[in-house]
Amino acid sequence: MTEAYLPPTIDWVAKQVELYEGSGGTEGTTLLDTGLPCILVTHRGVKTGALRKTPLMTVKVDEGYVLIGSYGGAPKDPTWVANLRANPDITLRDRTDVFELRAREITDPSERQRLYDAGVAVFPPNAEYAKKTDRVIPVFLAEPR
Repeated sequence: MTEAYLPPTIDWVAKQVELYEGSGGTEGTTLLDTGLPCILVTHRGVKTGALRKTPLMTVKVDEGYVLIGSYGGAPKDPTWVANLRANPDITLRDRTDVFELRAREITDPSERQRLYDAGVAVFPPNAEYAKKTDRVIPVFLAEPR
């Protein structure tokens, strides 16, 4: 039996996921035409219970991956944030490597800042996104289970 999978509703995201997954992690590993590396996070939807797949910037810190819910500085969190809060066990694909990880939201201000800064170093627009919104942008650290 296979679990229900709901593809992304945003066209470019769906194409990115399809290319990344369909190639086994040999294609679609950079965000659009930026050349910046991305990972693919598989998580369970809090409302549907279905599997969802989300490409995010590759921000590796020690043995974990930093997941930043910037959503381009939008006033609300991306949907995947609620999913990880409810169901923190994820599968993460980094190119051809696949890991079973658990994501924990970082609430300690100094740890959160350190990890957010790591995200800015990889993807500088994150600095501007934080200035565009009044919300505290969620930061998760996905680590081995």
